[in-house]
Amino acid sequence: SLDGSKWNPNWFGCATCTTPPVNGAESAAYAPSQISESGGSLHLKAEQKPATVNGKNYAYTSGLVNTNGKAQFTYGAFEARIYLPASGSQVANWPAFWTDGQNWPADGELDVMEGLSGQACYHFHSPSGGPGGCAPGNYSGWHTFGADWQPGSVTYYYDGVKVGQITSGITSAPMYLILNNAVYASGPTVTPADMQVDYVRVWQH
Repeated sequence: SLDGSKWNPNWFGCATCTTPPVNGAESAAYAPSQISESGGSLHLKAEQKPATVNGKNYAYTSGLVNTNGKAQFTYGAFEARIYLPASGSQVANWPAFWTDGQNWPADGELDVMEGLSGQACYHFHSPSGGPGGCAPGNYSGWHTFGADWQPGSVTYYYDGVKVGQITSGITSAPMYLILNNAVYASGPTVTPADMQVDYVRVWQH
């Protein structure tokens, strides 16, 4: 099962609560019931399961885990091996592996990988903007996504190959890790969709 000493099972709520999504563009609430472990992998499952949170209705329910309050890092390398749900040859929904600071956007947001319009993309958000890009190719299924965060730069690696580097607006505040299988109304939506995580690794500089 999920290691509660390292991970929280939703987005800023009690350990058993269904919580609102991270972003207003998302169509799924987050619930601990959508998180499981089997076959050596973490499963974050998006389903067409309606939920009402704080008086707002969501058509889908999905899974999110984060290390807020349990582990955060300034600089270092982050890597995860992830299975991304597919829509044909594209990445389905809005799955993501990212880090965030306590005070967004001042502290920064490092998107190691997020599925946007079927592609695997990377960004760094701060008060200076949100530069980034998308890697060519089909990244549905199993792939490894990594980022090396150093003072003034973040270099992104997909399957061990450098796909981009950002050198503007890089912040230095501590960040915590997040993995989520978001549903995005404007992208290719597939449910049920199982985002799987084989491992997450962090190396400190």
